Amino acid sequence: MSDPVLTLKDAALSLDGNAGRVDILHGISMEVHKGESLGLIGPSGSGKSSLLMLMGGLERATGGTVTALGHDLGTMNEDALARFRRAHMGVVFQSFHLIPTMTALENVATPLELADDRDAYDKAAAELANVGLAARADHYPAQMSGGEQQRVALARAAAPRPDILLADEPTGNLDGANGAAIIDLLFGLRDRHGATLVLVTHSTTLASRCDRVIRLTDGRIAPFEKAAE
Repeated sequence: MSDPVLTLKDAALSLDGNAGRVDILHGISMEVHKGESLGLIGPSGSGKSSLLMLMGGLERATGGTVTALGHDLGTMNEDALARFRRAHMGVVFQSFHLIPTMTALENVATPLELADDRDAYDKAAAELANVGLAARADHYPAQMSGGEQQRVALARAAAPRPDILLADEPTGNLDGANGAAIIDLLFGLRDRHGATLVLVTHSTTLASRCDRVIRLTDGRIAPFEKAAE
């Protein structure tokens, strides 16, 4: 098996809230390998989105270590983490997080421009075409449906060809047909570009499309077996 792309060793996350300190994740140890697709499932409040945030360096572990592509995320400052994510990770959220004053093309081109890619707009246009939105390149988010906005967000995440794709309930704000289309696109990107995919979902059916599934309960993990065909 290839070297792990993501490694967590006894990773923990505790945050301060109005009622005091809350322990969200407890001693998480796991590996995710190159090209693997991993589904994270569990009830609301189980910690699956928080675990994804640790993997992306969007939250810092308060215990243990989180390593991505051989880099200890806990030792990086915020600028270094931002540069690392820009170079190696694509993140897709349930809320699309598009910049409302930018067109679809500009939204997709932004991470490429930040990386000083001279072909940013050509690559962004090609990625929009890959998600079926070539004709919507000059439209603003408010002029597009939810499904179209999520496709723009997916194109933006995929355009820099990240080593790791992190998706947090990417179909949560979409109807069944649009959600299914987004998932097909997400797995298609993984297949075409060889990215490692970590997918948070409440759907066991959707998660079972992944190579491996982990269930979270009360901030702890346990393996989840696919149902028999």
